[in-house]
Amino acid sequence: MVSVDNLLQQKIDTWLNGPYDEESKATIRQLVAENREAELTDAFYRDLEFGTGGLRGVMGVGSNRMNKYTVGAATQGLCNYLKKSFPGAELKVAIAHDSRNRSPEFARITADVFSANGVRVFFFRELRPTPALSFAIRHLDCHSGVVITASHNPKEYNGYKAYWNDGAQMIAPHDKNTIREVEAIRSADEVNFNRREDLISYLGEEIDRAYLEKVLSLSLSREVIARQQDLKIVYTSLHGTGITLVPQALAQLGFRNVHVVAEQAVPDGNFPTVVYPNPEEKDALRMAVEQARQLDADLVLATDPDADRVGIAVKNARGEFQLLNGNQTASILVYYLLSAWQKAGKLDGNQYIVKTIVTTDLIDKIALKNQVDCFNVLTGFKYIGAMMRELEGRRTFICGGEESYGFLIGDFARDKDAVASCAFIAEVAAVAKDQGISFFDMLTQMYLDFNFYYEKLTTLTKKGKSGAEEIQQMMAELRRNPPQSLHGSPVLLVKDFSTLVETNPQTNLHQPMAHQTGIEQSNVLQFCTADGTKVSARPSGTEPKIKFYFSVNEPLERKEDFDAVLQKLDRKVDAVIAELGLS
Repeated sequence: MVSVDNLLQQKIDTWLNGPYDEESKATIRQLVAENREAELTDAFYRDLEFGTGGLRGVMGVGSNRMNKYTVGAATQGLCNYLKKSFPGAELKVAIAHDSRNRSPEFARITADVFSANGVRVFFFRELRPTPALSFAIRHLDCHSGVVITASHNPKEYNGYKAYWNDGAQMIAPHDKNTIREVEAIRSADEVNFNRREDLISYLGEEIDRAYLEKVLSLSLSREVIARQQDLKIVYTSLHGTGITLVPQALAQLGFRNVHVVAEQAVPDGNFPTVVYPNPEEKDALRMAVEQARQLDADLVLATDPDADRVGIAVKNARGEFQLLNGNQTASILVYYLLSAWQKAGKLDGNQYIVKTIVTTDLIDKIALKNQVDCFNVLTGFKYIGAMMRELEGRRTFICGGEESYGFLIGDFARDKDAVASCAFIAEVAAVAKDQGISFFDMLTQMYLDFNFYYEKLTTLTKKGKSGAEEIQQMMAELRRNPPQSLHGSPVLLVKDFSTLVETNPQTNLHQPMAHQTGIEQSNVLQFCTADGTKVSARPSGTEPKIKFYFSVNEPLERKEDFDAVLQKLDRKVDAVIAELGLS
């Protein structure tokens, strides 16, 4: 018999003796019989919680796993909170799911519980991108919504992202209040799974059409696209939901030469052609880039399984396909959008953009040059949505983005949108080609105008309960002994978002951070030096990881110096990583 502490044993006994299905109980008995203590501990040591991306975890039995009962409890808790928040209202929700294994099942369970509690459900009949769900919430005047997805995580994972009535992911107090309602559910028999079919309506192409009309209405260069309609684009959906809308969006925008990677076009939760269905990963784009080489394409686009994030590859100065990171993609989109708005005479001082605190400060510089406010918010696109809600009806949102390959254009959705992003990245490529330059040339010109900004991300994975404790110890040590200098440049500012206090280590002056929507207490540290280097440390809210974000910059005097400056900045970041003991 395995040896587990009393609290864990109580949780295990609850599942073995409670109203759980026999298959789940048999799995737990097998884990006990085989003395698999580590697996039992990880499965039961805590309850899944809402992080920056909602509920997310490995699929399987246990309170710390994605399964019928954790999904059911999350939905019951959300139902209970909605009824308290909108007393007397005829509640409505929208539900969508991605291509992951068990996603249709979890979506159906979510619909079961909502309808059983008397809530009207609008259910996407087939898999659809996350931004379509965000749009549907607003379009159908829903009070909430849920998409079943684990975004770009490995195939073992699934997730549950909850949205509020503005189409944005839930933030405080709604996320915390919902989880309190979930925690109040002590047994599976407190969850009503008795589906009411009469309260469920099914969504199809009519929502697709309405959503795509909004995407197309944002275009700023339709006449250029008409001239460059033969721009050669290779697109891969990485076995995800993007295949349902991205090719349609590109075609309706006017692009006539789009090539889909056929081997990755079929939705499949096993993601058979990639190790990791993440457009940040070079390997994930390997097949698309190879097809682009064969076709001599202009642009490669790749979306993650729920099509809220996009990765791209373009030809560099040597004609070789080069992947751009999320900071570069966000920066070039901001660079293009603000320039196009400026040329169209649409900037009057009332517009704004939003980015996260770990996203490149190059975006701030571009916004400042165009006299457009750029607000910085905590990591997680829900905070960009919160800023949009705060300013709704008073100011005009142009776009928002984050370094992790998420971007949003226009305000009809309130979460990152790879469908609209693909459309606009293609538009940027068309505009560049129409000017007789490449996409990469436009990127280089941006650096010539605003400095060459270079960012790098280092991620340490620490799994299980012991890993979570190790991550907390790392953050505590950084707080006790922050670096005094980085690569020879003194640290002039330490921002501790857990206390919302910033400190100058050189003068030991402490002061509270300026209050801003989208900034609340969070376990994040930032170190800023005299030469513009910035390091951010942040435990992930959705994965067993701690992330370190590095940003450095210096002028780019000539386009011919691109590679030399890039190598210099890369060496500088590596030196800072080594100084912090992270290499």
